[in-house]
Amino acid sequence: MNNNYFEVLRPGINTTYQDTGRFDMQHLGVPPSGCMDKKSFLVANAIVGNEKYNGVIEFAYQGPLLKLINGKTKIAITGDVNFKIIYKNKEIIEGDCNRSYNLNEGDQIDILATKKSAYGYLSIEGGFDLESFCSSVSTLTVAQIGPNNGNKIKLGDKIKIKKINKNNNNFKASISYENTNVIRVLKGPQYDYFSEESKKNFFSHLYKITNLTDRMGTRLKGKILKNIVNTNIRSEGITKGAIQVPADGLPIILLTDYPTIGGYPKIANVISADYDLLVQKIPGTTILFKCIDLKEAQQLYKDRNKDISKIIKNIEAIS
Repeated sequence: MNNNYFEVLRPGINTTYQDTGRFDMQHLGVPPSGCMDKKSFLVANAIVGNEKYNGVIEFAYQGPLLKLINGKTKIAITGDVNFKIIYKNKEIIEGDCNRSYNLNEGDQIDILATKKSAYGYLSIEGGFDLESFCSSVSTLTVAQIGPNNGNKIKLGDKIKIKKINKNNNNFKASISYENTNVIRVLKGPQYDYFSEESKKNFFSHLYKITNLTDRMGTRLKGKILKNIVNTNIRSEGITKGAIQVPADGLPIILLTDYPTIGGYPKIANVISADYDLLVQKIPGTTILFKCIDLKEAQQLYKDRNKDISKIIKNIEAIS
């Protein structure tokens, strides 16, 4: 029996286990799910020496307060996050993101809030002790699939750790985050359903991210788009980042827990290279869409992956 675990003293907002997702199930109506911000996810695992597909804890806005009841572990937090470490001897330090810390029995980690971003990630050396479903430990709460019976982490839960940390060395990653409101997109399959004026407005006016935002999607407020063909289509497969336009003319961007099919016309699709940037935008932020072609999107995707690999390669030991 594994007696090494954290006790959840405060669950935080929308705190779940996530990895890169479970694939090959969309034909059954199950989206891949997984982490919202893949860059932050991958770096979190790399800092503590994990394989890149290890499950982590993802939190939104306010994170959990966890107490290590038994064992010893190394943790890292990525994103733009305000957190504290409360040691057993009552010493309290302000934590820095993108570096590791050693925790011993009785120590606590208090993830107070994200700052200018929506999501943050907590990894531990060796990973959490979780049971996978269809080769993934990602939690899809709308379908109650994944660890913790498919539910968010709640007060009093035990978060088990796989192994005891025996390496006291700590590590740090240097990460730069983009600070732009421009989100690049490809034309969607129903792009020509919209009037020329609406297409022009879509790429020339700001849209605001509303409070109606979660892991499934985000509703935007801005210029209404006029559909000149049909506001409904026969339901068809959808991809992450698809920008649907329902009858009211206000776009909805489908995010990581998106439905696998839908019947609203899609004017555009967020490119993979800009997806992490998009999901970290908080409600009230304004964004501007820019249309690019497929060749440029493919090159940007390659550049993004090279950037992440470089960050991981340059992780350095610290005292």
